[in-house]
Amino acid sequence: MTHSASDRNHRSVAPRIAVDLLGGDDAPAVVVDGALQALTADPDLSLVAVGPPSVADAMVGALPAAVRPRLSLHAAARGVAMSESARRGADRGTSIGAAMALCASGEVDAVVSAGASGVIVAGAVMTLGRMPGIRRPALTAILRGVAGPLVLLDVGAGMQVSPTDLTGHASLGAAYAELVAAVEQPRVGLLSVGTEPGKGDRLRRAADAALRGHTFPGRATYVGLVEGHDVVIGGRADVVVTDGFTGNVLLKAVEAALTIASAAYPPTVVPRAAVLLGVPATVVVCHGAATGADLASGITLAAQLVRTNLLDRLMPTVVTLAEVGS
Repeated sequence: MTHSASDRNHRSVAPRIAVDLLGGDDAPAVVVDGALQALTADPDLSLVAVGPPSVADAMVGALPAAVRPRLSLHAAARGVAMSESARRGADRGTSIGAAMALCASGEVDAVVSAGASGVIVAGAVMTLGRMPGIRRPALTAILRGVAGPLVLLDVGAGMQVSPTDLTGHASLGAAYAELVAAVEQPRVGLLSVGTEPGKGDRLRRAADAALRGHTFPGRATYVGLVEGHDVVIGGRADVVVTDGFTGNVLLKAVEAALTIASAAYPPTVVPRAAVLLGVPATVVVCHGAATGADLASGITLAAQLVRTNLLDRLMPTVVTLAEVGS
C-alpha cells in the first residue's frame, strides 16, 4: 500500500480510522461509547464504524448533529468468536476482517479493535502483510514507570519467537521509544529471571548473545538482561523485550497492580492499548476488557501515530533489519 506525500499530509491533519464495533468483552456498547468520546474530543477525526447496521445506526442516532458527518458506516454481519480460528481475522465478512480490508485499500488510515489479539494480528498479517525484514510483528505498549515511560514488547502477538525475532523487536521498540515516547537515547533490556549473563532459558541466552552483537539504528544501546521489577520501576532500561506470552502475562499483572495503586498511578494512565509494529499500516489493539475511555484512548493513539507519520519514520529501522537479514 503506497501513498503520495500529499495524501500523507492530508491524513496527518484529519485521520480516518476504522473501529471494530464487535471487538471486546462488552462490545458493541463499550465500543460505541469510546468512539463517541473520541469524536467529541477530536474535531478533526473521522471514524468508520465497522459492524452490524443496526448497531451503527443507533450509534449515529446518539451523536450530536454537528459530529455526524465525521462518522460513516461499513456493514459487517458478525465478529469472530473466541472458539474460532485466528485466521478468521482476515475474513471480510467479519468486522475485524472488513476493517483490515478498508485499511489495505487505503480507505482508512488505521484500525482500532478490542477483539482477541490473535485474531487481530492474524487479520493484519494476512491482509496487510509485513514490513521488509520483519518475520513476526510485535504488539508494543508504553507503560508509565516510576522513572518515566517504558516500552514493552511483545505483549501478545508472537508466542513462539526466535532470537532473530527478539533482536528485530528490540530495534523496532527502540525506534518507537524515540519517536513516540520521546526517549532520546533508548536503553534496551531483555527480560529474564536475573541480570547475570547466562540467566534464563535457551531462548533468552541466545537472544542475549545476539543483542550484545547487534547494531541498533539511531542512538539506542543494549544494557543486558533485566527483571520484572525493572519494568515497573524503570531506571535500567527504556525498552524491555520479551516473547508475546511472557509479555502479555506481565502487562496484565502490571495493569492490575497499577489499578490497585491508583493513588500513585491514576487509572487514566493504566495502559489499555498497544500498537502492532511490523505491519505496513497503523493497527491498535485495545484490552478485551476495555472501557469506553480505554477505547477512546486507543483511537486517540491511532490518530497520533497517523498524524506523526510513524510508519514512514520507522522505515530506516525496517530497511536496516531487512539488509541485516538478507
